[in-house]
Amino acid sequence: MGGRQGEASLVTPLDRRPMTPAEWGMLCVLGALWGGSFFFNAIAVRELPPITFVTLRLSLGAAILFVVMRARGLALPRRREVWLIAVALGLLNAAIPYSLTVWGQTRIDSGAASILNATTPLFTVVVAHLFTRDEKITANGVLGLLAGLAGVAVMIGPEALAGMTREIPGQLAVVASGFCYACAGVLGRRYSVMGVTPLTAAALQLGCGAILLAPLALYVDRPWTLAAPGLQAWGAVVGIAVLSTALAYVLLFRLLATVGATNTSLVTLLVPVSAVLLGVLVLGERLRPEHLAGMSLIAFGLALSDGRLLAALRGRGRRPPAGGPPPLPADHP
Repeated sequence: MGGRQGEASLVTPLDRRPMTPAEWGMLCVLGALWGGSFFFNAIAVRELPPITFVTLRLSLGAAILFVVMRARGLALPRRREVWLIAVALGLLNAAIPYSLTVWGQTRIDSGAASILNATTPLFTVVVAHLFTRDEKITANGVLGLLAGLAGVAVMIGPEALAGMTREIPGQLAVVASGFCYACAGVLGRRYSVMGVTPLTAAALQLGCGAILLAPLALYVDRPWTLAAPGLQAWGAVVGIAVLSTALAYVLLFRLLATVGATNTSLVTLLVPVSAVLLGVLVLGERLRPEHLAGMSLIAFGLALSDGRLLAALRGRGRRPPAGGPPPLPADHP
């Protein structure tokens, strides 16, 4: 038996398997953690340049995870391929998209950024279709993504849509970050095949991203010439490093290993939902009708992508009437 043939037979069709309640729960938690990152970004960039802020975020997040690895007795991997993927993910899943998003938010408002960031699943569908064997494009998946994207636009409101025409470079930066996330999601699945734990994968990615970005921060921002940031800015750095980076990436790599890149990328549709709910619960903002309408569309889109809704509707359509005979086969005369 050829090795590749046997390996191909073990591939699980992740694009067709509905996620379990536990996996949906992890996805929602991840959406909440990343939704909070927009809040932390808005506070930190008042006093810290974007590249310096991202470098601090990655460095502190990596340091936390390496300490946890040491406490759990996990050693650093020695395989060359593991480190090559870590370098690529440090660029594609951390250093580049974080810098692009933070820079883009200095030129467009957070509503427009949320809409553009929610294009990540559309990129992921295409990348995963081209470069994986078990995450192929499905009609209900694409329809679900489009419904979810429409829900994001409705929830954010027409003001953000009007702002989409003002600053092209900022918009392109956020869209480019979404493409980076899509490529990184597909590449990150390699770690589960290689037996790398989610904790180790997250620590390696963040550490490599920090090392790669630090020289650029020193050269461009010259942080030693800046005024010392205040407590609010440092609080934002700690919050985003602990919650939206260290914890979030452990969850991310766990989801990539179990549900695939396409399903995991749906988290970007949940990020605006969590951002709105955090505003209502923490900042006392009002929950408006468009928020509810947008959340309903997003929920409908996620249900379409998951596949259970259509399966349930098909099953109901085929169910025979109570007490009646079973349906005849399709080729019955």
